[in-house]
Amino acid sequence: MLSRTADNLFWIGRYMERAEMTARLLEVGARIALLPSAGHGYRNEWESLLQASGTAAGFAAKYGDPVQRNIESYLFFDRDNPSSIASCLERARENGRIVRTALTSQVWDALNTAFQELRRIERRPRSQLELGELTEWTMRHAAQVRGAIDTTLLRNDGYDFLGLGYRLERADNTARLLDVKYYVLLPRADYVGTGLDSYQWTTLLRALSAHRAFHWAYGGDITAAKVADFLILNRQCPRSLTTSVVGAAVHLDNLAVAYGRLTAAQDAADALRDELARLTIEAVFAEGLHEFLSRFIRRTAALSAVVHDAYLSGEMR
Repeated sequence: MLSRTADNLFWIGRYMERAEMTARLLEVGARIALLPSAGHGYRNEWESLLQASGTAAGFAAKYGDPVQRNIESYLFFDRDNPSSIASCLERARENGRIVRTALTSQVWDALNTAFQELRRIERRPRSQLELGELTEWTMRHAAQVRGAIDTTLLRNDGYDFLGLGYRLERADNTARLLDVKYYVLLPRADYVGTGLDSYQWTTLLRALSAHRAFHWAYGGDITAAKVADFLILNRQCPRSLTTSVVGAAVHLDNLAVAYGRLTAAQDAADALRDELARLTIEAVFAEGLHEFLSRFIRRTAALSAVVHDAYLSGEMR
């Protein structure tokens, strides 16, 4: 497969997963904003979303103060924000248009339908648009695209590049969503273990569509250690860091077989997978949850850079 085609497929996966993550971030903000303020965190819960998503600098340069309505617009509609839902859906569709011959008609239809419906949404007055409606719409279309990929695409190198994009983006996204908890509640230790603490962990699980699955896996009270273990180390959780990294390593192993050679990408993925396999949740909290997540996000970005150099740059290494 040409590296340019591989790059387009890889970024379809990343953009669709990023659009869904941004929708889930907005849902977290909407739910947490309903709670009384803890009073010692970031100036408001909406600003915490910008911090966790890595878009705070871009927002500040354009809008200044973190007003809720502006943050909603920046994260959903704003084309100046490369991580906005509108930007991600538009870019995923454009990448799909370029490589239509590598996609089934069902995958292309799912991408194109999402984009065309987005254009209709953008023509509606903002006063008629509820945030919950927008986030639900985004997650539904992201699921439809992923479903079309999983049920209609041949399991070849194109499928692996798509899956690799999804897995790496999901690993980064889950870490960022977990970090929202740090930005919102961390400031005072005496909130830990309270009803407010438990409610916020529950909110995070619901935003990840993982609340019921968590209770099936753990039962009992919701605690920081249980939720962190579920979202970081538990391979039964489809969005956990471990599941995402293991999935990325599998796709890279498939590519190594397909092309008859190993690259630095396989080594980097294996190293990260093995580190997570040896990790305990006690070690995560000993390091500090925020510190661990920040380090993991950097490691994931480094792995993505190695993948680019190995497969997507046009210079196979």
